Amino acid sequence: MSSTSGTPKITSLTDLPSSEAKWVKLQKATYTDAKGTERTWEIASRKTTSKSGVDAVAMGNIIYHPSKPPSTILVIQFRPPVNAFTVEWPAGLIDADETPQEAAVRELREETGYVGKVISTSPPVSADPGMTSANLCLCMVEVRLREGDVEPEQQLDEGEDIQRVNVPLSELYERLEEFAANGYVVAAKLYHWAAGVRFAVQHPELFERAGEAGK
Repeated sequence: MSSTSGTPKITSLTDLPSSEAKWVKLQKATYTDAKGTERTWEIASRKTTSKSGVDAVAMGNIIYHPSKPPSTILVIQFRPPVNAFTVEWPAGLIDADETPQEAAVRELREETGYVGKVISTSPPVSADPGMTSANLCLCMVEVRLREGDVEPEQQLDEGEDIQRVNVPLSELYERLEEFAANGYVVAAKLYHWAAGVRFAVQHPELFERAGEAGK
């Protein structure tokens, strides 16, 4: 996958002091463990957090069409931290005065052009608890199309180069496997969701037993 002006790539890496960083900072935490032993840990923290206490939002989206099977919109973009193109659900930082739900509707419209309705929101969950304090909410968003609707225009910020891919939900896991086999980095939250859905479809008896046990 290449952008309109060539293939992005990292050309250099240099150490960046936290005082010069705009978005993140590196901290050393000193804590005592369960046995009372003092230990330290290195933490990468965001400098921007909304008033809700949540850093970011990801949009698990379901696209409904009158004559097509349910699908989801994935976004492909170059991510410098992994020096590769990634396959993700749309996502973004929450502005200072926004709720996660407001940010989800805004970010989905900006990155994909689609306007959706938030139908559920997860509690704040950790993105990578062994390395960073960053958290996010997963908002499930539904988009209902009408026959004849055309793909809307994206509303990307300056410098953003995001490509959209519409994938039927029934093919999502296999398509993600294909992306990974072809050198793309698949976002963990998206892969885990797809793998969970696939597991539930393949092993319905486990969930039937769980439902019976809960009665």
